[in-house]
Order: sequence, then structure tokens, then C-alpha cells
Amino acid sequence: MAEPKAEEALANAIRTALATVRHPRTGQDVVSAGMLQGLVVRGGLVQFALAVAREEARALEPLRAAAEAAAAAVPGVASATCVLTAHREAAAPPPPPQRSAAIQARHGGTGQIPLPLINAVVAVASGKGGVGKSTTAVNLAVAMAQSGLRVGLLDADIYGPSLPMMLGISERPKAESGRILPLERWGLKAMSIGFMVDNETPMVWRGPMVMGALEQMLGQVEWGALDILVIDMPPGTGDAQLTISQRVKMAGAVIVSTPQDVALIDARRGIRMFEKVNVPVLGLIENMSYFCCPNCGHTAHPFGHGGARAEAERMGVPFLGELPLRLEIRELSDAGTPVMVAQPQGEAAAQYRAIAEALRQRL
Repeated sequence: MAEPKAEEALANAIRTALATVRHPRTGQDVVSAGMLQGLVVRGGLVQFALAVAREEARALEPLRAAAEAAAAAVPGVASATCVLTAHREAAAPPPPPQRSAAIQARHGGTGQIPLPLINAVVAVASGKGGVGKSTTAVNLAVAMAQSGLRVGLLDADIYGPSLPMMLGISERPKAESGRILPLERWGLKAMSIGFMVDNETPMVWRGPMVMGALEQMLGQVEWGALDILVIDMPPGTGDAQLTISQRVKMAGAVIVSTPQDVALIDARRGIRMFEKVNVPVLGLIENMSYFCCPNCGHTAHPFGHGGARAEAERMGVPFLGELPLRLEIRELSDAGTPVMVAQPQGEAAAQYRAIAEALRQRL
């Protein structure tokens, strides 16, 4: 119980610090004015929102920056992120979204988070959940690290983080000089919101808080020099995917799908989304392409076969390869040891390695 009490004490200290930040027009501090919303403290990482009128959002960027600085200065805070959120509709047409204005002010007007030491950022995405996207992302990242590349892996799924279990990591990240240090395992530098919360803690956050968390894990993590940063995207084509695509200069995206038609429909949506935001689609991967019985070696196709390859050809997207449905891949992932580490000479590892090499060639 000590940790929740410590976080509660830190939250109270942050509220005290924010009570010194005053609205430039009204003179009221942001706490007594009721502007402070959604204060979340997790392991020294702090996020909160300030509720403002939509038409004032652009002019109040200095207030947002002052509140963020006040929170970051509190002892025990490793990193703080503040976002502006509108609490009522504007009477006149609103200015551009306040989140874009805030980020542009912080990043030189480009709207993109600078990652100068990272050579390439690649998203591993899927149109729907349950297709094995995270398992694919983890094993491809490990395969590239085993080939000699410097690889980072970011879990961008705020609501359902899976990297802690798949990488076998239970410790929490530390911070130095206001920068979060990624955790290292299996040759990767990794970051996930799951490293900062308990397994059973739900992330009951609205969109602005999720966007703030993603920006924090991208721009405030000490990734160091990397050849490639792999982002395990949340499933679907929503705010998180659009935010990452627009805030980071992406080298490309990889779409993971199973062979059946219902998954391929959503894969098409994912491909079209990346095309609309000018992110190259580096290829399509067919996961769970076939099942190989561990006892007799018989091969079956429970979800069909070849659908992703045919879809890639139809849409003019490279087909990167097929991955099997294997019991050991699931068991090893649940145990925190990727199959690329546990069985590096096995057939499944060879398939991941071939896809990783194909991806590397396209980069």
C-alpha cells in the first residue's frame, strides 16, 4: 500500500504547485478555477488536462506550458505532460485543434516530435484486434536486433499494453534529468505504459490523455541512437494511429492480418489510412496462415490460406510473408520469452527472420 500512498502524496504536491499558475485573463489559479482535470500519477510520470474554452486554446498555450513546467518541477516527478481540452463549444468557428498548436509550439512549428538519433520509425499495425500483431511486432524487433541492428520497441496500445508480458518485464522504468530511461530485454530498448501500472489497473483515460501519453513515450524517452524504432500500434484506425502518423516522421507501416475475409476487410482500411496520411505501406504479413499439428506434423488452414497474399497483390502492396499458428509461439509469448529467443534455430524463428530481412531491405 506504500506506493499508492506515495503517488497520492505526489499528486497533492502537484496540485499545490499548480495552484501557483494563474489564468492570464481572470487571474484565478487553475486549481481553484476548476480547470484541472484528469490528474494521473504513475511511477513519476504525470499527466493532466486544463479545461479551457475552445476559442481560447491557441492563446492559452503559454498557460499550458507554465502548468506543465510547474508540475515537472515538483520533486519526485520524472516527466509531466499537460494538454488543453475544450469544456464547451465555441460560439464562432474554432481555430485549428489546440493539441496541434501545443505540439507545434514545443517542436519548432512542424507539429512533429523530433527523433534525431533514430534512423527509421516503422509501425506494425492491424485493422482489427486478435490477429497476432503484438506477437509479430515483438519477434520481428528481436529478429532485427539479432541481426546486429540497434532496435527500440514502443507499445502504443495505451488501453491494452502487452509488452510487459511478452518481454517478461516486471520492473518500472527510471528517469534521469527529466528523461525516461527505456527498459532493455532481449537486445531491445522497450517502453510501454504497462511498465508503469499494475496488470489489473484499467487506463480510464479520454482521448487527450492518451495522446499526451503517446507523445510522452515518444519524445521524452531516452531512446539513444537506434537504427529502427518499431511501434506496436493499437488495433484499428482511430485517434492514436492518426496522432502517431502525423507527429512522427515514419519510414513506413507493416500491416498484419489473418487470411479470412473479415480480417482482410479491416486490413484494407488500415492500408488506406496510412496512404491518406502519406505513410508508405512497406508490406502485408499473413499471420496464422496455417496450423501445424505438433504431434503428427499435419498442416491445416483453419482461417483459410493465401488471402493476405491475394489482397496485397490486388492493392499493389508488397507481401512480406506467412507466419504459422503454432502452440509454442503462444506459450512462449505468455511466458515472456519470444520464440526468436527461445527457439532461434526453429522453423518459426526462421520465418520471422526472413520477414525481418525483407522489411530491412525495403527500408
